[in-house]
Amino acid sequence: MINITTEFITLAGFLKLTNMIGSGGEAKIFLRLNDVEVNGEKETRRNRKLYKGDKITVNGEEFIIS
Repeated sequence: MINITTEFITLAGFLKLTNMIGSGGEAKIFLRLNDVEVNGEKETRRNRKLYKGDKITVNGEEFIIS
């Protein structure tokens, strides 16, 4: 579970929060090279808004926004 205190977090922000990338600028490359799904659908947009209840899968590892 990834807890947020705001209405949403961007996918790039999520990747930074989970230490998968070091900066937001790395998100575009990361999304191109890795299998990332949001609620079961492949996602490549780094500014995709993630809300509470969304399920993110990165290379088979699952996370839920809460």
